[in-house]
Amino acid sequence: MSKRWSHKVVEVSFSLFGGKLGERIQMELDKFGALGWELVTVNQTSAADVVRLYFRKEA
Repeated sequence: MSKRWSHKVVEVSFSLFGGKLGERIQMELDKFGALGWELVTVNQTSAADVVRLYFRKEA
């Protein structure tokens, strides 16, 4: 029997006043990891674009 998954996409945008991007990404990873979400992949099309974090967890 195949597994069923729930999916979530989180966008972390570049911001001059929002703190370092790496630190904000780490906060999102920690937050969703604690809730049982597994990081599947990360996407950023250009340096000025948002960083998209793709998560999944078993439904």
